[in-house]
This record gives sequence, structure tokens and C-alpha cells, in this order.
Amino acid sequence: MSDKSRSGGSLVCGRRAMLQGTALGLVTTAFFHFPAASVSEAADAEYVYRPVFFSSDEWRTLSSFVDRLIPADAEGPGAIEAHVPEFIDRQMNTPYGHGSEWYLRPPLMKTSATLGYQLLFTPRDIYKQGLPALNGAIMQRYGRLFHQLDASERDQVIGQMEKGTLTLSPISSKLLFGQILKNCKEGYFADPIHGGNYKMEAWKMIGFPGARADFTDWVDRYGARYPLPPVSVGGHAVQGGV
Repeated sequence: MSDKSRSGGSLVCGRRAMLQGTALGLVTTAFFHFPAASVSEAADAEYVYRPVFFSSDEWRTLSSFVDRLIPADAEGPGAIEAHVPEFIDRQMNTPYGHGSEWYLRPPLMKTSATLGYQLLFTPRDIYKQGLPALNGAIMQRYGRLFHQLDASERDQVIGQMEKGTLTLSPISSKLLFGQILKNCKEGYFADPIHGGNYKMEAWKMIGFPGARADFTDWVDRYGARYPLPPVSVGGHAVQGGV
């Protein structure tokens, strides 16, 4: 994410500062959403992920979207390098993706937005109805699909979606933007066992130690830089310090 907002306001912050502020909560949240990956590190170099939930057009749209939310730069890898699209694809085939943990049955009533999400769309619904709607609107405006737009055009569209000024139906552009942004950040910081945060590069970037079993030697070392590399839930460690 760049230091300058794509939409003129609410996304103004340095990437490291924003991501560091949300990392721990997202790691914890994502941990409980789905089972571990089965791809071994030995096969990693030849591993090409094939989406299960998303169609080819949806996959290209999602990938080109998250690439602009967290692009690669000198501070660290982008969403594509971190395998965020894979994380989201796998996440949609979990109870979370199906909305199994949400109350979605009548009777329904109107209530305050302060109580959180109140719509009947599951995360799967938001993607399956929202991404085609986005492509339809972009095709009508530009004569191209979203992933065929250049970076500045995609940034402009994303900024409009964040504000809710791009008209989509039945999924609003603001709802789709929020869903993608939420899952993108989760995938960027989740334990690699879930498909994202490839090689724990996001953890290395912010100095997050991961799932180490014991920090008792460091409890009283206030302000000291933790020198050991991060460790995943699967027990794998990154070579070199952070």
C-alpha cells in the first residue's frame, strides 16, 4: 500500500505502519478459519496453485485487485508474492466462507450499523456476485475487464469502491471492497500453513516471531530487537534473522 491514498483520504498511511498495527489480530483470526496446506516445502519451487472456488475470470480479477492493495515495494513483498489469492480461494471453502458461523435465517430485523455486518450475503456470495458485477461495470466504462486495466486505472476504480461511489448490484462496491481488503490483510499475515504469507516474508518485514513456543527469555527485554527468525505453526523456520 502506498503512502498516498488511492481514494484521496482514508488509506493514507505507510504500509509497514498499517500492516504492523493489524498483524497480530489477523494472524489469530485467520488461524481458526481453515485446515493446513498439504504442499511440502520440497515441492514448493514447482508448485502452481489452481483455484478451486474462483473461476478463471474471477481469479484474474481478484489477483489484479489485491496486487494494488498491497503492491510489492522496497519494504516487502506484495499480495501476489505472499500468495494472498490462494489464501482467499481456500478460505472460501471453509465454514467462514459459507457463513456457517453467522445468523442468516429469518426472522430478520433492521438494526443499527454499530452492531456490525447485517446483510444476508456470505463471503462466498460477496465474491461470486460482486466480482462479475465489477467486471460488468468496468467493461461498460472502459471496454476492458478489471485485470486488463493499467495500475492507475485500477487504483481509481478501487478508490471509488472504497467510497461507495461505483454503482454495483446486488453487491455494493463498498461491501466488495471491504471484503477483499479484509481477506487480503488476513492472507498477508496468516500462518503460511494456510496458503498465504509465503515464506513468512510479511512476518519478517514487521519482526513478528510467529508461533515460537517460548518467549520467557525475552519478557523483560523491553525495546530489544528479537533476533530469531519467525516460525510457522507447522514448525518451519525462516533461514536468517529478522
